[in-house]
Amino acid sequence: MSPYLITRERFINAPASDIFEVLATPALHSVIDGSDTVQGEQPGGPQRLYQGAKFGMDMRIGAKYKILNKVVEFEEGRRITWRHFTKATWSYVLEPRDGGTLVTEQWDARSVTGKIVLRPMGFLRKNPIAMEKTLAKLENYVTQN
Repeated sequence: MSPYLITRERFINAPASDIFEVLATPALHSVIDGSDTVQGEQPGGPQRLYQGAKFGMDMRIGAKYKILNKVVEFEEGRRITWRHFTKATWSYVLEPRDGGTLVTEQWDARSVTGKIVLRPMGFLRKNPIAMEKTLAKLENYVTQN
C-alpha cells in the first residue's frame, strides 16, 4: 500500500445522518479537527457543503494561511470528499451498521505533484495520529450534542 494513502476507521454509536451533518458543515471542521491545524471557516462560503461547493478554511501549520477546498464527491449521508490545490483529498465514508455507523476517513496524496516533500514535512507521520484524533473528536461531538 502507498504511504501517500492513509485510512483510519472508527465505529460511532450515532446515525450516519448526524455524522454526515457535521462533516458537511465547514463551521464545525475546526471543532473536530485532530491535527489542530484547522482554525476556522472563511466567510462567504456555503453553510453546508454539496457537490462542487468551494469553501475556504483558515489554517495554521507554524504560520497562518488560508486554503480553498472543493467538494469532489458527495453522496448525502454516505460519502464526502474534498481537495485543495495540491490535489490531496480528504474523504469520509459512512456505513450504517447495527447500533451506529462505521466511519472511514482517508487522506489520499498519491496525485500530489512534488509529494516527495510530504515526508520531510511530517505529513506521513502526523496524519495517521491526527486522523485518529479527528474521529475521536467527531464521535464526541455527535454523541454529546
